[in-house]
Amino acid sequence: MTGNFETRLAELGITLPEASPPLANYVPYVQTGNMLYVSGQVSANADGLIIGKLGDTLNVEDGAAAARACGISLLTQVKAACLGDLDQLVRVVKLVGFVNSTPDFQDQPAVINGCSDFMVEALGDAGVHSRSAVSAASLPFGVAVEIEGIFELR
Repeated sequence: MTGNFETRLAELGITLPEASPPLANYVPYVQTGNMLYVSGQVSANADGLIIGKLGDTLNVEDGAAAARACGISLLTQVKAACLGDLDQLVRVVKLVGFVNSTPDFQDQPAVINGCSDFMVEALGDAGVHSRSAVSAASLPFGVAVEIEGIFELR
């Protein structure tokens, strides 16, 4: 049976993929009490990793699309943690976004808005969250964006 959040995602034309395994020595998420901490999800889509540097090879719109892809991966991990029942999600508490950018690039918040906007679009009020958006000189595998999240569960 499809829940409310999955129905909304379907209306947006989004089907969550299978959760990706970790790319190094860590777990994809840790739950303690009703809080779920999801490890950083790198920018990737069906075509593979979204690589590049904001302010050099990528523009803000490219970065926002990469951040949106991170948001989809975050929800995929939440769904896996909830044994397939995304409606166990109460709300997004906080996102921390890292943007692979040149030293003079200053639009990190606009890039991470790609994920923030997606969370609100997909989850409504439950998607409203606190956030950090910071620059990084480089990110794993040369990806454009990495975002981690903290979520409250039922």
